[in-house]
Amino acid sequence: MKDKRILYVSSEVVPYLPETEISSMSFEAPRMVNKQGGQIRIFMPRFGNINERRHQLHEVIRLSGINLVINDLDMPLIIKVASIPKERIQVYFIDNEEYFKRKATLTDEDGNLFSDNDERAIFFAKGVIETVKKLNWAPDIIHVNGWLASLLPLYLKEFYKTEPLFTESKIVTSVYNQNFDGTLDKGMIDKVRFDDLDGEAINLLEKPNYINLMKIAIDNSDAVIRGSQELPKELDNYISELTKPVLDFHPIEEFADPYTEFYKNRVLNG
Repeated sequence: MKDKRILYVSSEVVPYLPETEISSMSFEAPRMVNKQGGQIRIFMPRFGNINERRHQLHEVIRLSGINLVINDLDMPLIIKVASIPKERIQVYFIDNEEYFKRKATLTDEDGNLFSDNDERAIFFAKGVIETVKKLNWAPDIIHVNGWLASLLPLYLKEFYKTEPLFTESKIVTSVYNQNFDGTLDKGMIDKVRFDDLDGEAINLLEKPNYINLMKIAIDNSDAVIRGSQELPKELDNYISELTKPVLDFHPIEEFADPYTEFYKNRVLNG
């Protein structure tokens, strides 16, 4: 992967959040590419339960300061950055007081989804893309992990389809067994329509549950990875019927060679 540019976009990454299948792979995969001489960038939300002092996050003034329009409201975008100790890997954090100040990630203390998770997902997707544009860094591969990042492929393929920086970028989505009960806000589809996204591309958002969010990510990706050994049956069947490249599950101890081969021979040369 020498000199290849890979953008990792994840809802969670260790060591900033607890160890899960997603957070661990969102650290190990970039570390692998980094060791192979590739160039990487990692983006994640700056959730309020991330200890900024301990992890030495600091704001990047030159990247902050723009407003993103979410459902007709101007929401300030703040970019923070930190380095993973001993790895020489930088992580960029998408922040906004309204969306990410609370001391939790996706649910409250009773386990209920936050009512604005739909807007947080839209803000995260647009925030990542706008920041990468400011960096003027054209990725060869964009690898998406976690349902909060699931709108990124849609926005790249529809809202930013004329953006030259991403013309050659290939999108890979890893699908995990990270289900949630119920749906996000029922008005989510109208908030996406506000960005002039309409038609078949977003019909699944009429019911914004986990399955449909991941289907939208899959539909707008160039390749898919099964990130968990077991997936919800409907998603598993959906992936099985794809004609685009699919990499089956590999445990974290054995993923390096299969991922490298997949990136090189099926994603970039597919």
